Amino acid sequence: MKQINRRSFLKSSLLSTAALSLPVHSWAQVRGANDDIRVAIIGFNGQGKGDLEDFRKVPGVRVVALCDIDKTVLEREAAKFRDRNEPIETYTDVRKLLENKNIDAISTATPNHWHALISIWAIQAGKDVYVQKPVSHNVSEGRRIVEAARKYNKIVQTGTQSRASSGLLEAVEYVQSGKLGKILVSRGICYKPRPSIGKSTKPLVIPDNIDFDLWCGPAEKLPIMRSRLHYDWHWVWNTGNGDLGNQGIHEMDVARWFLGEKELSPSVFAVGGRLGYVDDGETPNTMMIYHNYKKAPLLFELRGLPEKTGSKSMDRYKGATIGVSVECEHGTVVVTSYSKATAFDKDDKEIKSFEGSENHKISFIKAVRSRKISDLKADILEGHLSSALCHTGNLSQRLGKASSPDEVRESIKGNKEAMATFGRMSEHLAANDVNLNINKIAMGSFLKMDPKTEKFINNPKANEMLTRNYRKGFEVPAKV
Repeated sequence: MKQINRRSFLKSSLLSTAALSLPVHSWAQVRGANDDIRVAIIGFNGQGKGDLEDFRKVPGVRVVALCDIDKTVLEREAAKFRDRNEPIETYTDVRKLLENKNIDAISTATPNHWHALISIWAIQAGKDVYVQKPVSHNVSEGRRIVEAARKYNKIVQTGTQSRASSGLLEAVEYVQSGKLGKILVSRGICYKPRPSIGKSTKPLVIPDNIDFDLWCGPAEKLPIMRSRLHYDWHWVWNTGNGDLGNQGIHEMDVARWFLGEKELSPSVFAVGGRLGYVDDGETPNTMMIYHNYKKAPLLFELRGLPEKTGSKSMDRYKGATIGVSVECEHGTVVVTSYSKATAFDKDDKEIKSFEGSENHKISFIKAVRSRKISDLKADILEGHLSSALCHTGNLSQRLGKASSPDEVRESIKGNKEAMATFGRMSEHLAANDVNLNINKIAMGSFLKMDPKTEKFINNPKANEMLTRNYRKGFEVPAKV
């Protein structure tokens, strides 16, 4: 794979097949304290729509350009700008947008498979970047964004807004001060309803308003075997990372934050599967991941089925359906929202509460003005590490083999926390009429990693899955 060069980057189509190694110069100038920051929004049919509105409300920011491969979505939002008499430029091809020298920063909330390439292209074009979570589709991509940000001295923030919470920061400092003793386990919880997406009998017909080639971008250009193109890409490996990389990245990030870990875990295993229905989805809806950090394990639980068959409610763990439980020698801190946490003693009596937040977009713009990475609440390195923890957990599950409950228990025996977690998972599935002796679950591979190189040890197959094969013209560079 060759680094994208300026000439090929600037072409909107038919990218040059000969990759030159010309340096890419920064176009965006350092903005003065009183100058508007001009932001472009890329992808806004889902999370990006909220990002668009957030940036419009930040003082000193002007949203000046929109880009989406769906012309209907693009026109819908552009019309709102015209109705408000706000100037706006529109694009369907991100490469054309990035030619615009009058854009200082971009915010991207495309499907996961586009996050890294858009971020790197934008950095090379001299733009600062706000990239939604997960920042990457695989481990290698995230590290490449970090390298690009540092090489070109760009401000790059991840959309993990919990990092902007003053309440959670206080809770993290409280735990790390040792007031509750040693951390025993930091546990991420993602119990979020994810019903079946149905089963297709023929490929989806892509409507004329969508540029499907651009939609695929770095991913394989395959027939879409599901009823919806938008959003349900999350549940297919070619474009998504399951709910672990969708909602779960938030809780994974907070769980790692409490541990204070700044590298990937030295070993990981997962147990999981897509259970309770048969549909066009590929990613697990039920999963546990065990990251074996030296300080304490980071254990993650994912559930997409309800508390029992027919129920509309989800299970809870220590009161949380989506959150984090940091279990220590002398008590527990439970995070129940992006901005709130509560500390309890060993008898579950409340000791202290923590609450408060800051607009994540404001911290990004502050850093854009100051040019200080330290002003970011969620620098791209933090986003890469937490995204990669999701990816390595998914890799373990994908490389595993269908196993009976007894076989799973035999594989994890001696690991008290993992055994207890799998026991509760089994009870949850039984309540949803899933018989694990018939509908077997995958006992994932036990993967060891060198955190310095971010490569697995003695596992070529797993290392191949740290990146992917890219379509010509949409290669994420192996070296930036």
